Amino acid sequence: MTVPSQTYQTYQEIGIREDLADVIYRIDPVDTPFMSAIETEKATATKHEWQTQALAAPDTTNAVVEGDDANTDAATPTVRLYSYTQISDKVGRVSGTARAVDAAGRDDEYDYQRMLKGLELKRDIESILLNRQVSAAGSTSVARTCCGVPNWIFSNDVFATDGGSASTSDGTNNRTEGTQRAFTELDLKASLQLAWTNGGKPDMILVGGFNKQRFSTFTGRSTPIEQATSKTIVAAVDTYESDFGRLRVVPDRFSRARDVLILQTDMWAVAYLRKFESADLAKTGDSDRFQILSEYCLVSRNEKASGGVFDLTTS
Repeated sequence: MTVPSQTYQTYQEIGIREDLADVIYRIDPVDTPFMSAIETEKATATKHEWQTQALAAPDTTNAVVEGDDANTDAATPTVRLYSYTQISDKVGRVSGTARAVDAAGRDDEYDYQRMLKGLELKRDIESILLNRQVSAAGSTSVARTCCGVPNWIFSNDVFATDGGSASTSDGTNNRTEGTQRAFTELDLKASLQLAWTNGGKPDMILVGGFNKQRFSTFTGRSTPIEQATSKTIVAAVDTYESDFGRLRVVPDRFSRARDVLILQTDMWAVAYLRKFESADLAKTGDSDRFQILSEYCLVSRNEKASGGVFDLTTS
């Protein structure tokens, strides 16, 4: 249809106000399942220490002669473990002009950036705690680091034939990465049995997205179930009923995709020397800066309570 001659249209109009919604949409994930599931405790030094205790192995020859003198049994000493606190931070800087202009979706760009950096720091820490990292003391020029979950798990790990545990169970050595292979229920059961044999009671399986979907094909969910009344197809596994107890199956976007962690959550904690601190930094010109930081380490209260399946395919 032809527009009548001399009709004034928006294509010629000058001064139309922009149509910008006063909302900012963000989809980046900020949920941190591991940090949310474990406990926190207070650190009072950069080298945070704790102790574990083991009982003597069962003695199947424990029989004494009637009326004999009592013989003293050897004591089992505690094991003293430690990790160094790691400092992680986020620093933001906003110009004076950026704070003065009328921006859509936020009142003050400085406060908005502080909120974003706080969320980013939380994501960083979740990723660090689940990463293949060792505890190191650092120096005047090298940052201290804390040990991540994969290098704490030592007694109940299942890995590829060319992979292996860390050389020690004290968080100071890296595990050996092996050739990646498909995640199987057989490997999961093997790690669970090892943890149970050693006295553990795992309650959570932490897994990446690809292997969460593979998990849902294990026995009992090899075929989707359709609930006709609710028009819902159930093809996921959120709880795993094992021979040694019930475990939640939790996907974590920040865990290593090649690792499946089998955790007794009350045997893990984050020890904070400084939890989350925010401070305005000195002004050096026409801008404002802030720093958000946390100083923390991961406490493995007893690694024998947990397990893991490592060296898994991720696609």
